[in-house]
Amino acid sequence: MPDAVIEVRDIAKRYTLGRDNFVDALRGATLAIERGEMAAIMGPSGSGKSTLMHIAGCLDTPDTGEVWLDGRRVDGLAGRALANVRSKEIGFIFQGFNLIPTINAVENVGLAAEYAGASRREGARRAAELLELVGLGDRIKHVPSELSGGQQQRVAIARALVNDPAIVMGDEPTGDLDTATSHEIVDVMREINQERGTTFLIVTHNPEVANACDRTILMRDGVVEDEGRG
Repeated sequence: MPDAVIEVRDIAKRYTLGRDNFVDALRGATLAIERGEMAAIMGPSGSGKSTLMHIAGCLDTPDTGEVWLDGRRVDGLAGRALANVRSKEIGFIFQGFNLIPTINAVENVGLAAEYAGASRREGARRAAELLELVGLGDRIKHVPSELSGGQQQRVAIARALVNDPAIVMGDEPTGDLDTATSHEIVDVMREINQERGTTFLIVTHNPEVANACDRTILMRDGVVEDEGRG
């Protein structure tokens, strides 16, 4: 696809649990995510949603198949090249927030920029700007324990954006939140998608999260059953 940010082509992944005991998490999954869209992946537990996202995000490797990011193949990368893709080109939002509990919001966000090569001053500048964007301009000096779950997830969104990635991937980003807060977080991501053109790919069990996206991709038994293109 000419303007795809991410393409996975015929991806297979088997996890060995023991002798003669294995799980085929993916069985030839193929998917393309277009630049600027906000897409959801849904499916029953065990359908391969998170595995597909982790492989597309270079957090895991496929047994067979190809992963392409911005027009170049990345599934065979290792070492510094792989670390650069993870830190600079893909942003991640997880269900459990994954913030460092001993440092404040601006430091949590800025640290991700420093890991990608920015100076501490530049990281702090970007972090403060993005925390303002997600509605936490008055909470930048608060540590995670001083923030609600929704506020912590806003910090995580700012952290995912700090290196201006090609795509932000969310693995059940509203899974630990109540219904009202979940709506707020989805609204924040949607606003960023529409105003900044940031591409989002979100794994979710929540139909309301999926309904807020441009399309819903359905998975079952390790394959993409429906790409949600109408």
